[in-house]
Amino acid sequence: MRRNMPVTLAQEQQIRAPGELAQRYARAFCDYLPAKGDNSETMQQVRALRDAIQGDPAFQAWLNDPRLNDDSARRIAEELANALHLDDALLRLIGVVGENGRLPELGEILEAVLLLDAKRRGIVPVEVATATPLTDHQRQQIQNTLTDAGYQHIVMTERQDSSLIGGMTVRVGSVLFDSSIAGRLTRLQNAMKGAA
Repeated sequence: MRRNMPVTLAQEQQIRAPGELAQRYARAFCDYLPAKGDNSETMQQVRALRDAIQGDPAFQAWLNDPRLNDDSARRIAEELANALHLDDALLRLIGVVGENGRLPELGEILEAVLLLDAKRRGIVPVEVATATPLTDHQRQQIQNTLTDAGYQHIVMTERQDSSLIGGMTVRVGSVLFDSSIAGRLTRLQNAMKGAA
């Protein structure tokens, strides 16, 4: 076994819950939205942008480019708004994030927005990542297990991640349950480092 097995980007994103900085931006953004209005379309746009960032390493590298300045941030916000048909509130969020030099954290901020919105609506977001598609039986088992654990109003999303090798990861809100083979190998590697 290799001594320094790298953690994939997908695994790193699953392990980390949004940090305090991302949560502050998320609270400010959600407070900016109309309290009694229907924000479902805005949240769909937030989800689409988050997925676009997570699914495209070139996009992530572009946001991480240290040469970006305030002018570039405004252009990026405008290009994203035009390409994804973003509403004014989301355009303003991207602009503020860019002006503050936080574009590398944009994906994490968008994740925090989605988690906060779900929490405010009483919904428990559950993300299941597997190396192969779930069967109906497996899907039902996961839902039953979460219901037995006391989680109500579950909204489950599924995605495939071949880097998990096998098994699955289940994120309930910001808590990760990792039973993937890649996760086990990482934990074994860490344990071996501690014993060395």
